[in-house]
Amino acid sequence: MWLNKRIASFKYAFKGLLTLVQTQPNFVIHLVTASIAVAVAFWLELSSTEWIALILTITLVLFAEAANSALEFLTDLVSPDYHPLAGRAKDVAAAAVL
Repeated sequence: MWLNKRIASFKYAFKGLLTLVQTQPNFVIHLVTASIAVAVAFWLELSSTEWIALILTITLVLFAEAANSALEFLTDLVSPDYHPLAGRAKDVAAAAVL
């Protein structure tokens, strides 16, 4: 039972990742630029500390983009019609990614 729940939770996580890739062009842009940054980092032979900083930065940006997308999905559900506060919530979430 425990193992089935853990497997299911990973399935949901990968489903969410697929949703991000299929519906959020900015997430794809972040993945592409992260890949380029990693390739350049290999070429530049970064130190261990620099690698840690790079991976941490990439992870934080991808997390922020995923959280932004989740907030936008939720905002669209709660406020399908235009509302200035819904727009502000989306703008602030986008600013977190920036």
